[in-house]
Amino acid sequence: MAWDPAELPDAHGRTVVITGGNSGVGYFTGEQLARAGARVVLACRDPERAEAAVSAIRRRVPGARVEATPLDVTDRRSIDAQAAMLLERGRVDALVLNAGMVHAPRERRTDEYGNELVLATNVLGHFRLVARALPVLEATEGARLVTLGSLATRLSRLRLDDLQLERGYTSWRAYAGSKIAAQAFGFELERRLRAAGSGVTSIVVHPGYSSSGRTPGVRGVNQPTRAKRFADNLQAAWSQGKDHGAWAPVRAVLDPGITGEDYLGPVGRTKGLPTHAHPTRSSRSPRTGARLWPLLEAAADQPFPVSPR
Repeated sequence: MAWDPAELPDAHGRTVVITGGNSGVGYFTGEQLARAGARVVLACRDPERAEAAVSAIRRRVPGARVEATPLDVTDRRSIDAQAAMLLERGRVDALVLNAGMVHAPRERRTDEYGNELVLATNVLGHFRLVARALPVLEATEGARLVTLGSLATRLSRLRLDDLQLERGYTSWRAYAGSKIAAQAFGFELERRLRAAGSGVTSIVVHPGYSSSGRTPGVRGVNQPTRAKRFADNLQAAWSQGKDHGAWAPVRAVLDPGITGEDYLGPVGRTKGLPTHAHPTRSSRSPRTGARLWPLLEAAADQPFPVSPR
């Protein structure tokens, strides 16, 4: 079906939780879903930035139902506490796995559990959160999990024999590899959900090439300098704002015609309306997903069986 981001389906009655929703694509995903009527929950690490995002949505979307909740995806105590809060809600129609680290450190760093920091931020925290919060999604008819992938998956490969990059770390390998792992997790989760007869759908999307300098200014959320706007606008032919990057996850949440077999991204690959795209073979590979799953369980210290209903 054709998709018009300016004419979204009515989302009243739905609750959508967005990790890292205080800025970037995550913020605009929340704003657009709030405009469609959804109750939006921004799960964020920094409480001040989270409240700034909540205030911005309320200012820009009269009557918006939006709130903030604490989540640090590199802290297992925070993840477990947030999972418990999600279970208490009793209803979560969509969980958007958006939080992540784009600018990886030049030198390899680890979290307090010894995991490589970019992998921990972009994959392991979400893996643990979903494993613990899945029951509330199972209890919500038609619930969806939406994983944010990246075009960077096309420019590197996943090193399953060195997932933590203990050998040959570079910032690019860390970021691109984590995004391949994130997509592979999303696709493997969908296969396991279908095999278990689950009513939950796992959908993978990517936001194209979305930059802050091409994004509308929002006080407290996106305030690029003039120099940043000038530099990013030089790339206008192949880039877009993060508000447009949000179109793919918003469609994944709201379009009833989208299934876990789909992969959404901009029609022009780097920019444009959200449409069916083609993931890399490695990220969609059942063999890759099956080999990756136990590695994620071990690194996240979180068993994740998806049992038949």
